[in-house]
Amino acid sequence: MKELTEVLRDWEAVIGLEIHTELTTLDTKMFCGCKLSHDDEPNTNVCPVCLGLPGALPVPNKRAIEYIVKAGIATNCEIQKHSMFYRKHYFYPDMAKNFQTTQGPVAFAMHGHLDLEVTGRGAAERPECAFGEAEAASLASASAGAVGLSADLSRMAGEGAWDETNPSPSVPAAASEGALAALSGYDTAAFALPERHEDGSYTVPIRILRIHMEEDAAKMVHVGGEEGRIGGAAESLIDYNRCGTPLIELVTEPDLRTPEEARLFMEKLRRIFMTLGISDCSMEKGSMRCDGNVSLRRRGDTRLGTKTELKNLNSFKALHDGLAYEICRQAEVLEEGGIIYQETRHWEPSRKRTVVMRVKETADDYRFFPDPDLAPFDLTDEFIEHCRAEIPELPDAKRDRYEHDFGIKRADAEQIAGDPAVAELFEEAASGLAGKEAQTVANLVVNELPAHLKATGAAVEDCGIAPEQLRSLAKLLASDAISSNQGHEVFVAMAETGEDPEQIVDARGMRQVNDTDALQATVDEVLARCSDQAQQYRDGNQKVIGFLVGQCMKASRGTGNPKLFNELLRKALS
Repeated sequence: MKELTEVLRDWEAVIGLEIHTELTTLDTKMFCGCKLSHDDEPNTNVCPVCLGLPGALPVPNKRAIEYIVKAGIATNCEIQKHSMFYRKHYFYPDMAKNFQTTQGPVAFAMHGHLDLEVTGRGAAERPECAFGEAEAASLASASAGAVGLSADLSRMAGEGAWDETNPSPSVPAAASEGALAALSGYDTAAFALPERHEDGSYTVPIRILRIHMEEDAAKMVHVGGEEGRIGGAAESLIDYNRCGTPLIELVTEPDLRTPEEARLFMEKLRRIFMTLGISDCSMEKGSMRCDGNVSLRRRGDTRLGTKTELKNLNSFKALHDGLAYEICRQAEVLEEGGIIYQETRHWEPSRKRTVVMRVKETADDYRFFPDPDLAPFDLTDEFIEHCRAEIPELPDAKRDRYEHDFGIKRADAEQIAGDPAVAELFEEAASGLAGKEAQTVANLVVNELPAHLKATGAAVEDCGIAPEQLRSLAKLLASDAISSNQGHEVFVAMAETGEDPEQIVDARGMRQVNDTDALQATVDEVLARCSDQAQQYRDGNQKVIGFLVGQCMKASRGTGNPKLFNELLRKALS
């Protein structure tokens, strides 16, 4: 197959995401009082509601409704005061009652957006032709043509939506004008368009269609199946502990155009949800996962192609690589005169390919209708404002503050701001610092801390690194008292022993010599015995300076300042 960048020059990828996030920080499930935990013995946190027993009645979790309202506000959505739950029918062992309780055409949160900053090599995925007027026409036609979900929702609205004039959810009624208006989307003439910056980066707004509430299904374990799939499995086991877990699903508009944009969107959403404290967002454990929908059309074409869905992508890499493969696969099929079928596919990371899972169901297959056991919701202004008041400083605002107040690099500020525990550690360690010292703290938090957490398996709160230790180590590094290599050694030592970096440095004799007179003698000695390398440098081989600095560090037994050695060597050889 062709490379992704080559494909995207001729073909436009139209991508939309469905991101599912379990509200893991709640104590109980969505519609019952069962304990919310996936780590207990299988099938121990269940009740008649979880198991769909006859006569069992659901009771909504108020705190879960607060969480989804917070998620909507944080993603610039319009909070809908009037909404209700529907039944989505399907026959599969992971939902014992044979239907999933989910929201209908009007969700708690509708029509939001997030802005993505795309930089580096990822920005090169979007070709130059995907900007300006061409992109405006592309967005308008994609939004107008994305009738799959919209048509299903419109049909649902027409058959059974609730409004103030007909509050009974059990009686189908025509949708209110407000409900239908909520489905109408956006003014395409007012689209915010991406613009390429001089450094090749760009900022692109991604619209959010809706965030709706539903319950998660049970966990199925396919014993003997390849990569945990049902194909080839000897038996399938079911754990209903997960069944009924509060779950929010965010659906984007078809505004994404590259796998990198999709990856960045999900990363940004994860940072927001973690900051809100509504989920641990663990993709490894499945509490956050994504379905990617993608179709191709020729550049300039206004008709949408047939989309395929990549199901249950559970890592950022899987999301990017799965979409990239599927884009290239679809292009190859279409260029050979083949047909793309609307289907759900599975990404196999080990084989780096997608395979067919099933033909995609439609809303008719699910037989949506209002849940007669759950009354419609009528959120008050007081409830919405209560949720708004509980929202902490969000990652983008925190990133901008770090960049302004501490003077650290934007990329580092964004990474730190995305994890509440890491942000708290950084702020305490960098308090009162700025410039080089603050940036050094950021370097330790961004580079050394993740490696330590991965090696020990500890959480930030239990990693054994105190803010005072980070602050002390950062000052040693910023003042060139120790080298970066020594800084790594000190970091490991202080994490293991709990000692202050100053004590570790003095005990191990690590302090660098910054006396230029003392270092000059070492430089002279090294140049005298490395005359061949010295001549190579004078002849234009700049790389040999690294060898000479290494020789100086060896001669000084690691106590010399490598930066000063570099400067003195260049001066002596000029």
